[in-house]
Amino acid sequence: MNAYSDFFFTVWIRFFFLLTPFFVLSTFLAMTPELTASERRSTALRVTLAVLVACFVLYSFGNTLFSLFGITLDSFRIGAGSLLFLSAVHMVHGDDSAPPSEKRGAISVVPLAIPVTVGPGTTGALLVMGAEVQHNWQVFVGLAALAMAVLCVGILLVCASFIEHIVGKKGITILSKLTGLFVAALAAQIVFTGVRNFLKIGA
Repeated sequence: MNAYSDFFFTVWIRFFFLLTPFFVLSTFLAMTPELTASERRSTALRVTLAVLVACFVLYSFGNTLFSLFGITLDSFRIGAGSLLFLSAVHMVHGDDSAPPSEKRGAISVVPLAIPVTVGPGTTGALLVMGAEVQHNWQVFVGLAALAMAVLCVGILLVCASFIEHIVGKKGITILSKLTGLFVAALAAQIVFTGVRNFLKIGA
């Protein structure tokens, strides 16, 4: 049972930071200032559902896509990790404010779910992490952990107004940048693993 719980916790914490929750929260608040509290909650629920569907698809079909395009897992690790690292750099230094043309209208799926929450770097990392799974029980436990991570992000979005009131915009920005550091470390590990395996360097 310990193996299951340890794997669940490991996957959950990686996915949680991979989804960059505080960066998503900051962007969500920047894109929904004109919405009422109920409208924000409704938008948050739609974003959560869209992210859950996208993540499940990406996590489940990584090996299929690699086989279809003839891409090795290690080469994709290097590419996806590099892209994820660039995303982390943008989180630390970039501007999370929404373009004026995107602040109104249907924003739940595009751009809040994709590409704000599930961007190119996150997409690549999800494909890699799904392809690394070797046992059937890991697939189901991994999906459960992924669902829990998405649910946690969804709770943050539902409570966005309350969190903004307690922490403040500056506090959310600081948490977002700290999350970027964790994502950068995760990206570096993915790239290192890909390079090590590609060059057949011992662990």
